[in-house]
Order: sequence, then structure tokens, then C-alpha cells
Amino acid sequence: MTTLTGHSFIAGARVPGTAGTTHGVSPATGEPLEPPYSLLDVAQVGAATAAAAEAFPSFSALDPETHAAFLEGVADRIDALGDDLIERAGLETGLPAARLTGERARTTNQLRLFAQVVRQGDHRGVRIDPALPDRAPLPRVDIRQRKVPLGPVAVFGASNFPLAFSTAGGDTASALAAGCPVVFKAHNAHPGTSELVATAIADAIAEHGLHPGVFSLVYGPGAAVGQALVADPAIQAVGFTGSRGGGLSIVRTAQERPVPIPVYAEMSSVNPVFILPGALDGDIDALASAYVASVTGSSGQLCTQPGVVFVPRGEEGDRFLAATTRIVDDASGQVMLTPGIARSWREGVSTRSERADVLARGAEGPGANAPAPVIHGVSSEAFLSDEVLQEEIFGAASLVVRYGSADELAAAAERLEGQLTATIQLADRDHPLAAALLPVLERKAGRILANGWPTGVEVGHAMVHGGPFPATSDSRTTSVGTLAIDRFLRPVAYQNLPDALLPAALRDANPWHLTRRVDGVLQPGSAG
Repeated sequence: MTTLTGHSFIAGARVPGTAGTTHGVSPATGEPLEPPYSLLDVAQVGAATAAAAEAFPSFSALDPETHAAFLEGVADRIDALGDDLIERAGLETGLPAARLTGERARTTNQLRLFAQVVRQGDHRGVRIDPALPDRAPLPRVDIRQRKVPLGPVAVFGASNFPLAFSTAGGDTASALAAGCPVVFKAHNAHPGTSELVATAIADAIAEHGLHPGVFSLVYGPGAAVGQALVADPAIQAVGFTGSRGGGLSIVRTAQERPVPIPVYAEMSSVNPVFILPGALDGDIDALASAYVASVTGSSGQLCTQPGVVFVPRGEEGDRFLAATTRIVDDASGQVMLTPGIARSWREGVSTRSERADVLARGAEGPGANAPAPVIHGVSSEAFLSDEVLQEEIFGAASLVVRYGSADELAAAAERLEGQLTATIQLADRDHPLAAALLPVLERKAGRILANGWPTGVEVGHAMVHGGPFPATSDSRTTSVGTLAIDRFLRPVAYQNLPDALLPAALRDANPWHLTRRVDGVLQPGSAG
């Protein structure tokens, strides 16, 4: 069993902080968990960023096989933590073991997926325009392009995914795969879980002979250390998952630096679901059951939880709401991640209850941090006239909006903010209405679903987990899937360099066997 020390990792060394202490807290009981975690001051955080800067030249130049083997080594060591990791994560979050076991698999699988990406090398974006000395009227010089890592990346852990969006989660995995060292700011709600995973990363770094500054884990007080991390000149990009307020604060700091840097922040989304009339021709009870399961799963603490559902007026829509009410009335609250999150949920529900009808409310769960799930309802006219109704409530709460016509539905869709997801429930007879909605939803969301529910994000090559503001701070990117690596790369062109001076990816012999675009023609390689 790994012994928890309560200290940060800076370039492979355990470093006690000098800015006070914090404890993880069991959300189920409210009891503090041992050990106490010492918090770094701003000066100590600077040691982590300096180590990352020192590690960058060697780490960014790794050959594909060494780089990929390191990522796989991290995954293997996280798996080897076994039940210790699941038990600690459960104590700190209140999440059930089955959910956490699945989340660990997602974490290690995405590391192994990025190892495949690194071996294949397509992310390097190699393009070669050979010299054409005899071209008329002017010759063409030799120009070659590849993508290079940005530099050290600051990553902030999310509250709701102690593994998959945390220490070795998607932002860390994609940054490391890009060749960028990571300084990870642990979420204080699950410090022990973060330390266990950081131990696995540090051990893999040592095993593969890499510079220890490739990864550091820092615990810090509140926003002070986070802001200092973003402002540090060694940091070249930021990955963040959290609240809109927290994300925008980081964006402002990054933009106000003497040299601004990109921030990839996932912040706020209500993930609208549009139930079209034909979708109610089928099994309404099954549809309602799937809706409630998506709202209440993991106590609703998922960034893709369906926070707003549009339901047609009329008898079939009434039947859907009646079925939903029966299911919610029989449901009980689940323990939320922290007392603060539960408190914010109650405040959000109280505010919404002043503006919308309470259609269904379940029972309180065990303890003080397991509020009853709730469904509110309003007309489309009320929804369009009150921007507060569009605000996200992070937890098991959802708003049903009743609409009477296709025009009403289109108007509501147009008024929506940017979203991570938008879902259409439909039958064949709804295709004309869905076709009219799709252009709007393409402008509003990063992922569009048909006849499903937005919770659950597949980690693969085609996934987009991003969207227009305020879903994310940069709608051109994704934080899940292999395309996430592009956030931490930039293109560089090399003109007329001798072959001996070119990076390996661009040399004539193609020693890494990469797929390359030569004079506009794709030439498949044999890497991976």
C-alpha cells in the first residue's frame, strides 16, 4: 500500500509546503481525512515551473517509441495502484466504487490511446514542399513544416472527475503526449487521490530515465497559487475544467501577461435536449426513465448532464412529464462531491424555484450533502424572457421547457448560449424539423446527438468535448479524444535547412517512418 505523505511533488521530490495545511473531507460524513496536506507558497510553485522549463528541451525531443513507452508506463503504474486508489477516491468524493473503477479505466485507456498517437505521429503535421529550382517564372525553395510542443503546461484538476479529469486525466495526458511538461494544480477536494496518481507518474518518469521536471504536483491555497501558476513566464498554456467564474479569472490572468498564453477552459453547459413530437410515439416510460437516469447519475455532477429539456405541449408531452414525475418522486439524493457543491446546488434550485414550477422532487439522501433531485418546468415564453433560467445548476436538477410550435423551438435554440452538447430525440417523421434545427445546433454545440443522452463521453479519435463560449474558452478545440493534443502544439516551417540540421520528422530518410504530405500528396508511413 502506498503511504500518503501530504506533500507536493516537485520534479520527483516530495516537498512540504509553508502556506498552511488542508484536509480532504469525506462528503458522506463531513469528517476530515488523514493525512493533512501542506500547501505551497508562491515561491515554492516557482520551483516546479522552473523544473518544467528545464525538462522541456529533452522531453519535447523524445523519439516516438521512448515517448509512447513512457505514457504506457504511467497507465500501467496507475492500474497497479489497485484497490488503494479506488478506496481513497471513494472516501474523498462519495462516488461509488463501480463508477471510480470505470473512470480509472478511462484514464489509463486514454494514456494508452495517446501512446498510439505518438507512435503513429500524425499529430506532428509533417508537410514538405521540395525545392523546384527550375520552376518558372521563379524557383521554389525547399520548405518543410512540423508541429512542435508549446512548452510547460499548467493543468487544473476538476472536482467531479478525480481521475479522468485530474492528475493524469485528459489535459495532462494530451499535454504529455504533445511533449509538454505538466505542472498540475491538485483539487483540494481529493488530495490523496491526486498524490497516489502523482506517485505513479513520478515512478514512470524515473523508470524511463526522463528529466524529473516533466511532471510536478502542487497543492496550494485557494486562487493565489493557481493565479501565480498561470502568470509564471515558464508556463506556455493552461488546461482547466471547472466553474465559469474560475475559468474566466484564469483567462484574464493569461491575457494580461506580458506574453499572453492560450487557456483551454471547460466551464459551463446545460446541454439542451430537444424532444420532437415523433419521439413521443414510442415507449414514453422508457424515454422518461432514460432522461431521469441521465439527470441523476453521479448526483448530476457531470458536465454533460441534460439541464434543459424541450418537450412539446399536448397530451403526449403531458404523459412524458407524468412518467418523469413518478420516477423522480421515487428517487433519492446521492452524496455530492463536497459540501460547497451541495450548498451551491441548493442555492441554484432555490433561485430557479422562484421563476419556475417544481414538477417533481425526490427524497433527500443520507447525510447533509445528498439533496433531493428536482425537475422544474416553464413555458417557452418564460424561458425566452428570463436569462437566469439558462444558468447551469451543477447537480441533479433539470428544467423542462414546454413548446407549442416549431417556430417556438427554433427561437429557443437560437437564444441558447454555447454548449458542450445538444441532443435531438426524434422519429422518422421529425426529420424536416430536425434538419431545420441542425444548422442552429452546429453553431451552439460541440457535439450533437440523436436519440441518446449526453452523459457519457467516448474517448476516441472523432470525439469533440468542447463548444462555443461559455462551454469552453476556445471553441476550436476539444479536451477529450486524440484531437486534444493539438491544443499544445504549434506549426514551425523550415526553409532551405540542410538535411543534417532538420528535425528527424522532416529528414529525407524519414527515420521515424511518419505519414507525411509531400508536395501536397499524402505519403503513408509505417509508424505505429
